[in-house]
Amino acid sequence: QVQLVESGGGSVQVGGSLRLSCAASGEMLSDSRMAWFRQVPGEEREGIAVIDSDGTKNYRYSVNGRFTISQENSNRTLFLQMNSLKPEDTAMYYCATGNSKPWWARWRADEYMYWGQGTQVTVSS
Repeated sequence: QVQLVESGGGSVQVGGSLRLSCAASGEMLSDSRMAWFRQVPGEEREGIAVIDSDGTKNYRYSVNGRFTISQENSNRTLFLQMNSLKPEDTAMYYCATGNSKPWWARWRADEYMYWGQGTQVTVSS
């Protein structure tokens, strides 16, 4: 079992920055990717940033160039640096892992076994 705990969410004005953290504990899969998803009430959870086990990073087009995903502490802490925030970035943000399938599974929420409880990000104008 893997436990994930997100932190760092909050309220910020348009153009501001936040840094989300995700602390992982338990038996991590060495070949598993880690990812950040977000969800707005009434909509599907969407993947926004993924880092594969080989370090490859991928971003959703809407956050590319503004968000940066990274890892530290032997890949047990996942970060999401969010800059130039927009109102449409308002959502609950989730950390996920437990996905060792090929590239086509990167953005599929149902392919991730473990999820954190989420941290709310609110961007106001």
